[in-house]
Amino acid sequence: MENLFTTKEDPVVTSRRILYTPSNFARMSLAHLQEIGSLQAKQPHISKRENLSSYLFFMVTEGAGRLQYGEEMYPLSAGDCVFIDCRRFYSHSTREKLWQLSWIHFYGPALSAIYDKYLERGGRPVFHPEDLGAFKELHQRIFQIASSDDYIRDMKVNEELNHLLTLLMGESWHPRQAGGEGLKKQNVLPVKQYLEEHYQERISLDFLSEHFFISKYYLTRVFKEQFGISINHYLVNLRVTKAKQLLRFTDEKLEVIGYACGLGAPHYFSRTFKQVEGISPSEYRKRW
Repeated sequence: MENLFTTKEDPVVTSRRILYTPSNFARMSLAHLQEIGSLQAKQPHISKRENLSSYLFFMVTEGAGRLQYGEEMYPLSAGDCVFIDCRRFYSHSTREKLWQLSWIHFYGPALSAIYDKYLERGGRPVFHPEDLGAFKELHQRIFQIASSDDYIRDMKVNEELNHLLTLLMGESWHPRQAGGEGLKKQNVLPVKQYLEEHYQERISLDFLSEHFFISKYYLTRVFKEQFGISINHYLVNLRVTKAKQLLRFTDEKLEVIGYACGLGAPHYFSRTFKQVEGISPSEYRKRW
């Protein structure tokens, strides 16, 4: 595993970076680092890339510039952050107020699915976090780990990159902006609480709509915007979780458990449980 640390001086930028070569194990199994660094622009410049198997996070710590991502153009200023898929065309350039950037290029076997989830939740190529300090501290930790001789640094880098992804997911959620003024006026938390208390009962979308005096179409949309999951999937997950508790910690028969957790008759209970867990209730009980 090779780690190349360089400090680069040229007429365009001053940069401090690490080009990181992960182990084969890390490349195949973990979120892994490709490059990390910081730069200070010394004159206006533009960088362009595409078809790069990498995801890029960077933050503007000083100055201003802009990002082109696909067909869209985004102005950037101090405090802005960027999270993009580098397989798409992108370019970024500083403006007259020369910027300072800190960046992380990384990749991993699950990153494509994670980025899709980021977009599904409302994640944007450019965002402005309230706490930029958390991202700065994380960048410093990854830089220090990558420049060390720690024999488990791939694992430590993986841990920190997953922390980065957690921060990014937290920034991806924009229910107020996505839902408009209507979402600000009505909170569907009581619906979620009702499901948690009555999951074993027969519950339909029509019933919830009538019970809470909310249009079912509005309820469906806003519930997912607020909690990141559909009503049906949330209810099924509640029921399966209860079923797992009963399978592991009681001797109740499957017929009893299915009705007790709201999944009904044995054939429906078994089919739904297997769709979620990948194994039948009987096999789950046996293994656990």
